[in-house]
Amino acid sequence: MTVEIKDKKLIIAIEMNPTPVPSASGKTLVVASSHGNQPTTATINGKTIIVGVNAYIRK
Repeated sequence: MTVEIKDKKLIIAIEMNPTPVPSASGKTLVVASSHGNQPTTATINGKTIIVGVNAYIRK
């Protein structure tokens, strides 16, 4: 996952799974995930931005 601040926007790029995988509950198919909250190299006022992302589709 890469994160940057550009033109007052937080830009997040995350690798997609080659094929959707079932979520832990089995209700959705995960297409991309940060696997929990992750610290990034982006900062605001010297403090690290933490990002958690889940992208999924319904079954």
